[in-house]
Amino acid sequence: MMLKKAQTTDNLKLPISLNATGWLESSPDWSNISGLVAGVDEVGRGALFGPVVAASVILPASSFPQLMTAEIKDSKKLSHSRRVQLAQQISTLAIDWRIGYATTAEIDRINILQATLLAMRRSVKKLKLQPILCLVDGNQPVQDLPILQQTIVKGDERSLHIAAASIMAKVWRDDLIQRLATKYPMYDLKSNKGYGSKKHLLALEKHGASPLHRQSFRPCQISLD
Repeated sequence: MMLKKAQTTDNLKLPISLNATGWLESSPDWSNISGLVAGVDEVGRGALFGPVVAASVILPASSFPQLMTAEIKDSKKLSHSRRVQLAQQISTLAIDWRIGYATTAEIDRINILQATLLAMRRSVKKLKLQPILCLVDGNQPVQDLPILQQTIVKGDERSLHIAAASIMAKVWRDDLIQRLATKYPMYDLKSNKGYGSKKHLLALEKHGASPLHRQSFRPCQISLD
């Protein structure tokens, strides 16, 4: 199957049914895809603090066995130390990978869904090599992206490319939040990574929101008057 630019995601047929190993890339039909493929995923969509971050990752076929042996999976199912180890391995193996993000101000202005898609688009556009196909986690295609796309619900459990993107985005965002935590120690960001933990919510009630909190999210709409 030679993918052509004239095709659209509506008529593009991909081998998305899982075989025994569970990964799309191990399907016998995967070899029919001619050209570079990028996995795209985001992290931080549900956080109260900081940007939403996306990663795009292009992997060579030679990396698939190594990543499966390393038991790559959705970043949320990995410990912090294991994510960091895998991120280092992915960085070495990947043909290319890039980060994109949307700021807190952009999230508040255009809403979290549109900001997530914006972060994804930015990550893809930063790639030095253009893929012929993007595998996008979830059910929302990235807008204004002149590249074929295939959305995959729970894609980080079905595609090595998307799982790799999930890990790269998570490690990058966690590192950013760790650095920002020193500026805003009252919110316990080192532990909650910007998500709405009990300590975080109590700190919002006591101190109010910081400039990097998402004012469009209800828990951040705290008035100290």
